[in-house]
Amino acid sequence: MSSNTAWKDAGDVADGYDSYDDLPERLIGYPAVFHALGIGSSAVRTVLDHGCGPGKVAVRVVEASGARVVAADVSPHMLAVARERHPHPRVDHRLIEDDGRLAFLDDGSVDAAMSCFVYVTVGEIEGLHDIAAEVHRVLRPGGRYAVLDTNPRSTGVRFSTFRTGDPGRVYTKGELRPTLLERPGGAPLELADHHWPCQTYLDVLGKAGFTDLDVHEPVLPRHSSLLGSRPAEADHPPFLVVSGVKG
Repeated sequence: MSSNTAWKDAGDVADGYDSYDDLPERLIGYPAVFHALGIGSSAVRTVLDHGCGPGKVAVRVVEASGARVVAADVSPHMLAVARERHPHPRVDHRLIEDDGRLAFLDDGSVDAAMSCFVYVTVGEIEGLHDIAAEVHRVLRPGGRYAVLDTNPRSTGVRFSTFRTGDPGRVYTKGELRPTLLERPGGAPLELADHHWPCQTYLDVLGKAGFTDLDVHEPVLPRHSSLLGSRPAEADHPPFLVVSGVKG
């Protein structure tokens, strides 16, 4: 994949993402995002899930809060899976057009926004700037934006259900790196993500106008029987969460 749209018409990718058992993400990554955004508080009534994929995370937001979610993606196939398999009356699925604009949202119309495993699919730095700028536009003043991705500092580590990057390889900014997602009872989903150093996320959010930037690298807070007796997630942070606030 060389850009954020090269895979959008591939139905097998949408099915693969949906069948992937995202247990580490559920235990470590998504709770960190929800905390950063204040999901569950009365101040967060509308959440933008930018790059919602097959829609599992959007449903988790509404189950954890009273918020309404605008779940948007560039892939019609992802949205088809989301609408069919993960519908919810408080989730509104929307297609992001090729120009990247969220034409279905007015300026300052959402209370919080997140992009989960989106930036690693984008191969050009300009594409990251475009996403952050458009999210900044639709956020209300004081609203927070959180970006969740695989941790560039843990490249090559074999985690419980995935590995991104080859062990021992050092990747340069924007370089493609192979990613394997384990699927229960099926062959691994093979993808190619892009490597973005932590500083890239800070630069992109800062240029878009976000302030109070925060970097969080969560690890498993305690040993989990769900991930085995000594999972890599206890010693290496599998995810990176970068967040900021619209002033």
